[in-house]
Order: sequence, then structure tokens, then C-alpha cells
Amino acid sequence: MLFVIYLREIFKPMFLFGLSAPRWIIFLVDLLICLFSLIVAYMLRFNFAAIPQTEIHTFLFVFPYVIGVRALSFLLSKTYMGMIRYTSSEDAQRIFIVTSLVSIFFALFNIVSYYFILKHYVVPYSIIVIEYLCTTFLIIGLRLMFKAIYMEFKKTSSSKTNVIIFGAGESGIITKRTLDRDAGMNYKVLAFIDDDEKKWGMTLEGVSISGPHKLEELLKENRASSLIISIQNMNTKRKEEIVEACLKYNTKILNVPPVRSWINGELSFKQIKKVRIEDLLERSIIELDQDNIKAQTIDKTILVTGAAGSIGSEIVRQLARFNPKKIILADTAESPLYQMEVELKNTFFLRSFEVIIADVRNTENMENIFRQYAPQVVYHAAAYKHVPMMEKFPLEAIHTNVLGTKVMADLASKYGIEKFVMVSTDKAVNPSNVMGASKRIAEIYVQAFNKISATKFITTRFGNVLGSNGSAIQLFRQQIEKGGPVTVTHPDITRFFMTIPEACQLVLEACAMGKGGEIFVFDMGKPVKIADLAQKMIRLAGLTPGKDIQIVYTGLRPGEKLFEELLAFKENVLPTHNSQIMIRKVREYEYAEVSRTIDSLISLLKQQDSTSIVKKMKEIVPEYKSQNSTYEELDRTIS
Repeated sequence: MLFVIYLREIFKPMFLFGLSAPRWIIFLVDLLICLFSLIVAYMLRFNFAAIPQTEIHTFLFVFPYVIGVRALSFLLSKTYMGMIRYTSSEDAQRIFIVTSLVSIFFALFNIVSYYFILKHYVVPYSIIVIEYLCTTFLIIGLRLMFKAIYMEFKKTSSSKTNVIIFGAGESGIITKRTLDRDAGMNYKVLAFIDDDEKKWGMTLEGVSISGPHKLEELLKENRASSLIISIQNMNTKRKEEIVEACLKYNTKILNVPPVRSWINGELSFKQIKKVRIEDLLERSIIELDQDNIKAQTIDKTILVTGAAGSIGSEIVRQLARFNPKKIILADTAESPLYQMEVELKNTFFLRSFEVIIADVRNTENMENIFRQYAPQVVYHAAAYKHVPMMEKFPLEAIHTNVLGTKVMADLASKYGIEKFVMVSTDKAVNPSNVMGASKRIAEIYVQAFNKISATKFITTRFGNVLGSNGSAIQLFRQQIEKGGPVTVTHPDITRFFMTIPEACQLVLEACAMGKGGEIFVFDMGKPVKIADLAQKMIRLAGLTPGKDIQIVYTGLRPGEKLFEELLAFKENVLPTHNSQIMIRKVREYEYAEVSRTIDSLISLLKQQDSTSIVKKMKEIVPEYKSQNSTYEELDRTIS
């Protein structure tokens, strides 16, 4: 250790200023090592006694021969070009191969010399072996020693950051080695924590392994500033327990990404990210009927409306896995649609897809798509979904959510589409706002149409999706980054949440199992209190609610409920083979009656009168009762 400290002081200026030794110096040092190894080989061969005169004459020939070949090998392989302080296992492997090949050359040339040229060996085999072992060991060893000195200097030149790694399996080992390799980060692994009792009390690469019962003690002592969760596919409930313990003691929580996202199969420190709120709201992996979905998708032309939106774009990504014949992406948003086009070309390598700027409200535009591409399945995700905005512009809600759906459904039936899947929302259940009511009217239309059409019309309902455009999580994250405040509408407001991929996987599953006329409702798990969500996001950002970031309650927005529902009062539930998908039995309508009623609703658009539109909506959907809205007066009038 004293020797290391001494050398560190010698090379301190080089370490301090990040200087690198010139390549020619490294080359000369390597040659000096070869010379030293050759001398040592001769001394060992003769037991450190006097070297016979005959061998001295031979040495005068052997010296330039061995050093010359070694020098040539270093020049050709460029082993001296690497940065010594960052010597890696690949560098050591390359040196080992080069020195081994040269020694093999010496041995083979001995055979040629003995039988065809000099009738004796150029270099004694004992010298070749000893020189090879000594040269290889010293060249690699000195590089690693220099690297160790450099890392020791770096560690002592700045404060260390102690971390705990949760998970002492293979991923945990890789995580530790990643931290060790990244000397500039100055991270030191304080302990491993693992649920496996068999590992407790053992050490892993010099670090002790403890059970979860020790975690709180370590956190309480404030000995670690960060905890890294290295376990792949950890149960969300377990992850939340660990996060809660860390947040209690203001410990930063980091997460190792899935192996599939590692760069060339190797974990990089930069990939270890902070735990996000989405990680804590995810649920167990969905088991899909892959064969059934594939049968409904492979070699088929599929039209996706709203394909540039959060749900529509993810439906396209999910469909791409099942090798459809062609996917037609229709949307009015040109920039996001272009981004999807680039993504499909560069990431998914789809055999065939078509990006079209098209409006579902334009019958002629959409009919041209049906006529030209002859889709067999339609996923209708185009809709206005923002509650306060649609409360302000009910005519647009009817124009897009009702008329747009009617246009698509009519064309689907006219052109003999096999299946039409409408993406709806939990806000269609006992709607309290224009948006939810407009989606319920669209549900009524496609369900009634199913009775008279050869096309199978299927409806899917689910709640809020994590990361969707305009979601609370996105808003909170932006507000936290700006320093607050974080705005929550009400202290008691709750919502159901589901990840976008999870929701879209269930949409594909519902399409595969649907026989027509069903309204599929997804298991959204437990409702989440939005105020608690906001507080946890602030704490995950390393801040304190009420101190660093204020939470401000702004009051319920127009049309907003305190609690969302997945079932209407008169609906019954039927199970399916997938426990996360259920069928809701709702009141059924006759198509002729529904068609007349909705046509009369659409005809009111010409008057540009929001009140008459909303009044008609309430007649069509009697359970639609406005909340926090100017249209509450209509409920009193109707009743």
C-alpha cells in the first residue's frame, strides 16, 4: 500500500491534469520489460550462477532477435496505443494474444532452425517459456497497477458516494462492476441487499450481503446517498415498498434498465436512471393470447385512425410485432405523423405501411382510403379526449367523437371490414362531462350498428394512461422541473391508471376475442389518489413537498368528477379467458332508432348552439349529469 501511495505522489501531476504518457514512451517501456524478462530468463535457467561463455555469445544474437520480433509485434498490433489508466480486459486480452503468438513463433522457428538452417535451436525452449511468462505478466500487471493507482488517486481527490445495491444476483454484480469501471463517478458500493436468505452473511466481490431487514438500519444511519434496484422484473408492490423506505430517509432511488436495453449487451452507468412514478404504477406482465392475435393480424391490411396520438401510435407499434400485410396510419397531426413514419422505418422495419393525413370527419377523404387500400380491420382511436376543452367546445366533441365515429363505422360496414374496434373511455360511464357523453353516444351507435352489419363492431373502455398527451403525470413533471407549484384540482380526487403499452395490448386482445357487439372493460387495478401521486413525484425528484415544491389545490375543472367509474349502475359484468378483460352488458338499442336520434344530433351542428347540442346529448344519454359545468342548469330543467 505504501508503494502505491509513493507512486501516486510521483504521478500526481499527471493524474491531476489528466495527462497521458506519450505513445513512444509506452512502447519503449514495453521493450525494456521484454529485455528485463529475457535477462531474468537466463538468470533463472542457470540458477543465478555464472552464465557459461558459450551462452553469452549466443545471447548477443538472441537479444536483437527476441527484442526485434517483440518490437515488430507491438508496432503491428499497436498495443502501446491504449490509454494506460483506462486499461480494460479487452486490452489485457490483446496483449496476451500478441505475446503468445510471438512466443509460438519463437518455438516454431526453433524447429526450422534445428532441422534446416543452423542445426541447433536459436533460443532455448526454457528461455522462451520463462521470457513469455515474465513479459506477459509484467506488461499486463504494470498497466493494471498504473490503472489502480490512478483510480485510487481519483477516489481520494474527491468525496466518495456510497450506494446500496438491492439484488445480489448477476444483475447486481454487473451493476457493481459498472460503478467500479466508471472511476469518474466515485461511487462505492456499501452493501448488497437481497431477499434470498441463503446469501445473507456472504460477501460478493468484497461487499457484504444483508437481508431486507438491514435496509432501514443502513438508511437510518445515512451511510448511503443512493440505492440502486438491480433486480430485473421486480414485483411492483415490492419495488414500491423499497421506494417508500428510501423516501422516508431522503435516499435517492435508481433503477437498472432491462437487459434488452443495454448497449451491446453491456450496462452503462448513464443507463442507470432515477425511478419514475410510472415504474411504481406498472402491474404484472399481461399474458396475451399471442396465437389468436397473430391470426387476426398477420397478412392483413389494418387501418388505425388517430395513429399519431398516444394510444393510436402504440397500437401501431404493437401491431408491427405480428407482421401485418400493411398498416395504414391516418391522422390530422402532420408532425407527430411524420415522427411515426420515421420510427416505423428506422425501428420496426415494417414490410409495408402508409402514412396518410386524413380527417375521420371527412367522408370523401376516408372513403378514398377504404376504396384504395381495402383494409380488413379498423382500430378507431381518433377522438378528442380532453375533458375541460370539450366542455368548452361541445360542438367539436360531437363533430369528431360522434360524427367521426359514425363516418368510420358506416364506411367499415359498406366496405365489408371484418372487425371494427372503437377505443372508448371510462368517462363514458355515467358521464359527467361532454367528452364522456360524446364517447357514450359513439358506443351506442357502433353497438347498435353491430346488429344489422356483417362487420363485427367491438368497443374497448379503459381509464387514464400513463404518459399520454396532457396527462397529470406529464403536467406534474413539467411543474416540478420548473420549481413548482404542482397543481391538483382536489385533495380527494382519484383516478385509475394503466400504461399505454398495457392498454394497447389489451385492445389487441379484445379485438382477437371479440364476436361483435361487446363492450370490453379492462381491469384498471386500484384507483390512485392524485394528491398522493403528486407528493410521491416530488419526493422521487429528491425534493420535499411543502418546502421545496408547493402543492396548490385549484378546484375541480368543468365536467370533472372526483371519482371515475368503470361500471354504470345497471351494467353487469361477464368474465373472459383473460382475467384483465371483462365484458360489460349494457342496455341495447335498435339501430333505426339510434340512427335517427344521432342524425338529429349531428344536424344541430349547423346551428352552432352549444346549449342545444348538450341538451340533445342528455336526452340520448339519460345518465349524463353535468358536474362543475355551466350545463348543470339543463339537468334541473330536464328533471
